Amino acid sequence: MMVETVMARSVRLICAGGLALGMHAAWAQTSAEPEHIARVEITGSSIKRIAKEGSLPVQTLTRADIEQSGANNVADLVAQLPSMQGFITSSTSVNGGGNGVQTASIHAIGTQYTLVLLNGRRMAPYGTGSAVNLASIPLSAVDRVEILTDGASTLYGSDAIAGVVNFILKKNNQDLAIEGTFDTPQKSGGRSSNISITKGWGDLENDGYNVLLAYSHDQQKELNAKQRDFAKTGAHPFTHNGKKYVTWQTSINSTPANVEVVTANDDVVLNTDLLNKGSCTQPNTFSRNGACRFDYPATVQLLPELKRDSVFASGKMKLGSETTLFGELVLSKFTNTARYAPAAQPLTVFSTDPVSGVKTINPNYIGAYNKSIVPLLAGLKVNPADVTDALFNYRGADAGGRTDEYRTDAAHFVLGADSNIAGWDVGVAYTHSQNKQTDEALAGYMSGDKFEELVRTGAYNPFVSTDGAAAILAPAVLRQQLDVTKSKIDVIGAHASREVFALPGGPASLGMGADFTKQSYTDTPAKIAQGPGPGNPGWTDVEIGGGTGAQALDATRNNWGAFAELLMPIASNFEATTAVRYDSYAAVNKHNNSYDSNGKLAPSGKVGEDVAKATYKLSARYTPTQQLLLRGSYGTGFKAPTMNNIADPLKNAGSSNPFPCPVKAPDPRAVYCRPGSSEYGLLDVGNPATGAGALKAEESKQATLGFRLEPSSMLSFGLDLWDVKLKNQIRTFSQDQLYTNPVLANQYITVYADPIQKSNVLVAIRKPLNLASSHFQGLDWDTTFRSDTPVGRASINWTGTYMLKAEQETPGVGVEKSIGRFNSYDDVVFRVISKVVFTLKSSDKLSNSLTVNYRSGYHDKPLTEDDAAVREVGADGSIGGVVAMERDVRSYTTLDYQLKANYVKNLTLTAGIKNLLNQDPPFSVRNSGGGNQVGYDGRYSDPLGRSFYLTANYKF
Repeated sequence: MMVETVMARSVRLICAGGLALGMHAAWAQTSAEPEHIARVEITGSSIKRIAKEGSLPVQTLTRADIEQSGANNVADLVAQLPSMQGFITSSTSVNGGGNGVQTASIHAIGTQYTLVLLNGRRMAPYGTGSAVNLASIPLSAVDRVEILTDGASTLYGSDAIAGVVNFILKKNNQDLAIEGTFDTPQKSGGRSSNISITKGWGDLENDGYNVLLAYSHDQQKELNAKQRDFAKTGAHPFTHNGKKYVTWQTSINSTPANVEVVTANDDVVLNTDLLNKGSCTQPNTFSRNGACRFDYPATVQLLPELKRDSVFASGKMKLGSETTLFGELVLSKFTNTARYAPAAQPLTVFSTDPVSGVKTINPNYIGAYNKSIVPLLAGLKVNPADVTDALFNYRGADAGGRTDEYRTDAAHFVLGADSNIAGWDVGVAYTHSQNKQTDEALAGYMSGDKFEELVRTGAYNPFVSTDGAAAILAPAVLRQQLDVTKSKIDVIGAHASREVFALPGGPASLGMGADFTKQSYTDTPAKIAQGPGPGNPGWTDVEIGGGTGAQALDATRNNWGAFAELLMPIASNFEATTAVRYDSYAAVNKHNNSYDSNGKLAPSGKVGEDVAKATYKLSARYTPTQQLLLRGSYGTGFKAPTMNNIADPLKNAGSSNPFPCPVKAPDPRAVYCRPGSSEYGLLDVGNPATGAGALKAEESKQATLGFRLEPSSMLSFGLDLWDVKLKNQIRTFSQDQLYTNPVLANQYITVYADPIQKSNVLVAIRKPLNLASSHFQGLDWDTTFRSDTPVGRASINWTGTYMLKAEQETPGVGVEKSIGRFNSYDDVVFRVISKVVFTLKSSDKLSNSLTVNYRSGYHDKPLTEDDAAVREVGADGSIGGVVAMERDVRSYTTLDYQLKANYVKNLTLTAGIKNLLNQDPPFSVRNSGGGNQVGYDGRYSDPLGRSFYLTANYKF
C-alpha cells in the first residue's frame, strides 16, 4: 500500500530555541495508513492515531533532549522551557514559604492552572487543587515529556486551563544502565550529584511481557548568601543615574533586643549594647538611630539542601494478541532542608490596651527589664513610672538560624488493561496516588514557655549580650515535627475509541470516556503550632519564630467527569475535531471543627456548594501544500474551587511586608498602629459560604492559531498565537492591596490577639473570593536550520515565547499589567524568554553544543520613601535618608556548553559548563516576593555562577 508522505520527519523545536530541549513536532499526513503502523495516544487526545503533528500545539522532549539539557532534576528541566513562567522554585522555599514544593506554570497563567500528569494520569497534588510537587518525579525514570500548551483538555479535565505537562516514563527496556552525574560550581556552595540504575527484563512483543525497575538518588548542597558577593548583605551598595545608594533590607528585630518604651508624650527605642558599650557588638548587627539593626539577608540561604530517593517499577503482560495488562509504581522520598534568618519576634513586657486602658504584664520578662532597661531610662529622660508600653524587638540569633526539613513521601500506583474489543480500542485503569508532607523544626525555633522560663529565672537576658548564649538557649530550641499534611486521590477511569464512519479524507474516529475521583486531604499541625485557643484547651506554649495560630483540616470530596471526542478528516488535507466534557464536583465534606478569631465554633459538615459544568473544544488542521500546515483551536474550561479555598480554617500566616499603618485616627483601630513602615500580621481563612455568597467555579476561554512552514529539508519555522481569558478567578487580595487601599483596609484589617506577642495587633484577613478577571496572550515560536558541513552535521535552533498580554482586573483595584513589571502580588512576567542552540555533530561518537539563554529586562519593583528599602549614600560613604526608587533590571543572558562522546562501546560521557561566562544575576532592589535574598531575584535567575558537570552512562 502506497503512503504519500507530506512532511515525514521530526522537527526539533527547541525550548526557547535549542536542541537542548528539542521539542519535536512530527509532521506526517497519509491518504491511507498501513496496517502495520502502530497507533498511539498523543497528549491532548483520547483517540489513538499515527504520531504526527495535530491541531493542538504539543511540544515533546525526548530522552536525548533531557540529557542534552544538563538538568539535574525534573524541576530544573521544566524551568528551562521558554513557555514556563510563574512557577515555584527551590529558592522560593528559603524565606519564601515554598515549603519544599517545586511546580510548573505554563505561560505565567499559574501553577494552579497547569495540570501535571504521569503517563497521562493525575498525581496527588501537594494541596487540594491539581498542582503537583515536581520534586516527587524521578528524572532518571522519564523517557520523554509532552507539553500541551493549549488549555482546558477535554481528555484530562477542564481545569487544565493553562495546559498539560505529561511525564512519560520508560517502558519496554531490557538494558542494565548505570548513570552518574557530578555538578560543581566554580565558587563554593551548591554542589550536586545523582546516580541511577535501570534494568529491564523481557520484550513485550517477542516475550509477551516486560518488567522495568529503576532507582535514583540525587542531592544538592546548600548555597549560602555569604558565599556570593551579590547577595551577602541587606545593605547592598549600587549606583543609579550616577548617584550612590544602598539597599536597606535590615531589621529592627535584633540581638540584643531593641526595646521600645512608650509614654503618653514619647516613643523611645534603645539598645543596651549602644548605651553601655558604645557600639553593636553582635555578628551581623550595626548601629542606626539608637538601635542595633540586624542584617538578616546575610544569614539566609540562596538555595536549600535537597535530597531525593526514587524507585520506579513497571510491568506489562500480553493476554493474547489484543489485551495487555499493565501496572506502575513510583515511590519517592524528597527532603528540602531550608535555613532562614534567626527568629525575628516582637515580644511584650507590658502593654496598655489603648481602648480598654487595661495594662497587661508578662511577669516572666519584668525582672530582666527592671534589671537591664529601667536603669537606662533616666539617661534618656524617661520616668519609668510613665511608661505605658514596653515592647522589645527580639532576634533569636543565639538560637541559630531557623531550619526546617520539609519532607515529601510520595506513592503513585496504577493498575489497568488495554484491549481491542469489536473494533474499539478500550482501556480501564485504577490510580492511587498520595503524598505525605512533613515540616520538622531542626534549629532556630524556640518554645515560648521554655524561653520565658529561662528569662524569668535570670539564666538568659534578651536585653543584653550574653556569653555562651547558644548553650543557655539550647533547652528551649525546638526539634520536633511542626506539621503533617496528607493528600490522596483515588481514580477509576475508562476510555474507548474507534473509527465510526467514512469521510472524504478518511475514516472519522470517535473517542469517549469517564472517570470518578475521590480526593482527601488532612492538615495536622502540632500543638505548639496551634498554640493557645479553644481548639487546643489547656495549652499555653507558642512557637517563637514561627506561625503559632494554625488549625487542623480534614476534608474529602468526590467528583466525576465524562467526555467525547470526534476526529473528522473532512478532506485529504483538512481535519477537524470536536470535543465536549462534563465535570461535576460535590460540596466539600469537612470532618473536624474549627474556630474563628473570636473563638466561635465552625462545625464540621458540608461546606461550599456543588459545582458542575459542560465545556467544549473545537480544533482543526489544514495542509494546503506539502510545505505548510495551518491549525487552530477554540475552547472553554472551568476550575472548581479547591477544598483549601472552601474549607481552610482560620490560621496565622505570619508577618506582612513593611507598610505604613493602613488605618488613620479617629478610626479606633489606629491606636494599634506602629511607627513608620512596620510589619503587621496576616490571617488566612477559607470561604465555606453556601448560597449566594458561595465560591463559584472559575471559567475560561482559550484559543490558538498557528502554522508550520518547511520550505526545504534544511529549514523549518513554526509560530502559535495563543489567548486565554479567565473570569470569576479565585484570589485573595494581595498584601499591597490590603494595606494600601483604604477601602479594602476598612473591610479586611482587624485587631487580633497575637498568641506569641501576647497583645493585640493589627492583621489583614485574606479570604478567597471570585475576585478577578485575567487575560493572557502571547506567541510561541520555533525555528530550525540544519546543514551538512565539512566538519559534520550542524544545526541552529531558536525557540521562545513573546508575551503580548498578562493582566488582571480586580474590583476596587483596577487593571494590573505585569509584563515587564511587578504586580501587587510581587510577580513579574517576562516579555521574552528564548533560547538558541548551536549544535555540531562531528560523528556518531562526538557532538558539541552551545546554548544561549535569554530573558528580557523589566522594571524593578517601584519603592517609595514609606517602604524605607533604599537609602542615599553620601560622598563620605555615610548612609543617609530613605529615598524612592524606580529603576530597571537588565536582561539576563547566559551561555552553556556541552561535549558528548561515546568512543568506548556502551559508555557515553557528557561534560558541560553552565553559565560559561560566569554572569551574576541582574541586580534588583525588590524587598518582597520570592524569599529574603537581597540584590537579585532568586525566582528568575541562578545564583550558582559558572559550574561544571560530568555525566557517565554505561549500558550492559
